[in-house]
Amino acid sequence: MRGDPTEYAERVLDVVDRIPPGRVMAYGDIAEFLGEGGPRQVGRVMALWGGGVPWWRVLRADGSPPAGHEQRALKHYRAEGTPLRGDRVDMRLARWPGDTAEAG
Repeated sequence: MRGDPTEYAERVLDVVDRIPPGRVMAYGDIAEFLGEGGPRQVGRVMALWGGGVPWWRVLRADGSPPAGHEQRALKHYRAEGTPLRGDRVDMRLARWPGDTAEAG
């Protein structure tokens, strides 16, 4: 049972929606940017309500795509020109700090 997103979930989804194409944030990056929650809470939000935002732009800190969605995510990364190292995102090059100036 999902229900409507919580206020926290809405804030997480808003950040995800602003990540520019070709850039990514780790679950923990989003929590740190919001100053609230942690990687697990962000992951839970994405699992429940992330289908309507560019979910592939949120991943583990090691650059691994979301579990169970690796192939779909890789297609998005390639289409957007996201820097890759093998089948992982190159976090050093692709990590987005959350600057609103760069957001689309």
